[in-house]
Formats: sequence, structure tokens, C-alpha cells
Amino acid sequence: MVKKRVIPCLDVAAGRVVKGVRFEGLRDVGDPIELATRYSELGADELVFLDITATIEGRGPILSLVERAAEELTIPFTVGGGVSGLEDARALLRAGADKVAVNRVAFEEPEILAALAAEFGSQAVVCAVDARAGEVVTHGGRNPRGRGAVDWSREAAKRGAGEILLTSIDADGTRAGYDLELTRAVAEAVEVPVVASGGAGEAAHLAGAFEAGAEAALIASIVHERPERLPELKAELKELGWNVRS
Repeated sequence: MVKKRVIPCLDVAAGRVVKGVRFEGLRDVGDPIELATRYSELGADELVFLDITATIEGRGPILSLVERAAEELTIPFTVGGGVSGLEDARALLRAGADKVAVNRVAFEEPEILAALAAEFGSQAVVCAVDARAGEVVTHGGRNPRGRGAVDWSREAAKRGAGEILLTSIDADGTRAGYDLELTRAVAEAVEVPVVASGGAGEAAHLAGAFEAGAEAALIASIVHERPERLPELKAELKELGWNVRS
């Protein structure tokens, strides 16, 4: 059995890690590099950095943060936010990111997925799909796009995305568990790994996402407050019978 991945997610705004509920009520939780380094030390399989205000503010990716992260981290990390074209994605990967996550630009210009996959390999291309009530939403949860997340995920994978980062805005920050119905539907619709995001509150929630077909689970709130929770979650998942790295 392929080992399931546990991935802390760091939402970044104004150079700080923030967290809210359903993309609202953001609060400061720390320095991104300090937190990322700590998660790496505690056994995170990968990390995800998402600049959640870049698209709204109409600016590019935070390359300085990526360069700092690349100097400090020994585990793979994905970066998203502010990617408006191929050159932004190239810049992130050249700065040290292992994968680039595209959201709004992929939805509006889906040919970018094939172009990125051709240049860097599909393993470096993540399509971030934010959904509310099953509908794709972009611009930090502000713009509903009138298309189902399952349908868009299927197309994104066919066009070259090597991974789908699926975030349920309805569940985000609630700690009540992932949207398992949506996770299962997307996992069944695509042949690439699905990363479940939004709603983790305990190990059983991650186990539920894995059972629904996710190959990885993003966590945020539950480890931002106490990073030492990360190895505990992994130990609990092992007790539940899931194959995860120590």
C-alpha cells in the first residue's frame, strides 16, 4: 500500500501564517519559515504554502519566501498564490519549490496545465480546487464560477495536473472533518492523487479522508496551535491501520 501523506498547510498573508474559518476571520499564527522548519523536524511528509491574498491584490508569488524555505527545508513543498501565467510558475520552481499550485489561472486558462506539465513534468503541477457546496470558487472564496468541482477536477487531471488539491470552503477551519462526499467523488473521477483539505480536527478525520480515496490530507489549525500534535496524529493513524511515515 502506498503510504498516505500528512501535509501541514501554511496560508500566508502579509508575510505571516494566518488561519480562519471558511476563509474568513483570519488570525495570525506565526512566522512561515519557523513553522515550516518545525513541521519538517516533527515528521511532515510535505508542506504547502498558499499566498491567499496575492490574486486578490493582483500581484505575483512571494519568491523571497520560497527562496528562504528552499534554504531551510529538506522535505518537498508546494507553493501557490499569485500565479497568473507560465513565467510565475517557472519563477516559483526555479526559486526552489518542488511543485506549483495553480487555481484561478488554471480555471480561466486551462491550457497552462498542459504547458507546465510539458516543461516540468506533471508531478510538479498541482491544480488547487476550492469548492463551496460542490461549486468551484476562485479569488480566495469570493468568486463562484458556476461549474462543479468534480467536473473541473476531471478536466484538470486530463490536461496535465499531477495532483488535485481539493479544499472544501464549507468545512475549512471547522475541525468537524473533511467533506467526504466531495472527496470521494473527486477521487473516483480522476486518476491522479487527491489531497483533501478543509476541516481536520482529529486523526479519525484524516482516516476518513483516506478511506474516501484521498492519498494525502492537509492539516492546519490543529497543528498551528501545537506543532507537536503532528507526530501524535501520525501515531494515531498507524493505530487505526493506516500506512503513514513515522
